[in-house]
Amino acid sequence: MIKGEELASKSYPINRALLKQYADASGDQNPIHQDEAFARSVGLPDVIAHGMLTMALVGKYVSDLAGGSEKVLELGGRFTKPVVVPAGVDVELVVSATVTDIADGRASLSLSATAGDVKVLGMAKAVIAL
Repeated sequence: MIKGEELASKSYPINRALLKQYADASGDQNPIHQDEAFARSVGLPDVIAHGMLTMALVGKYVSDLAGGSEKVLELGGRFTKPVVVPAGVDVELVVSATVTDIADGRASLSLSATAGDVKVLGMAKAVIAL
């Protein structure tokens, strides 16, 4: 890794089956993640992915880049838009990174996460051990 380097992106499919699996594993059964009518009744365009599922996929990307979760020293970001998951399709969450600094055996990364053309995380950053 070198400062300024744009690292390879990775795409993660998100679909309704994955949302159900995540809801069952996490205990988050909020109907905005599974029920179209309910999601629309509260002003959402459709069912949306769990924010923590989105962040977990970003974390997997960073962990894979680092060569293991033990090398992820920091990870954070702000949710800017939801990942909308219509029925019957895979929505691709695309995660990428740019190296912003390298010092003291660590690399600082600026992260990007998009679903379609929609930026779903802002101020997303990570620090990994080299």
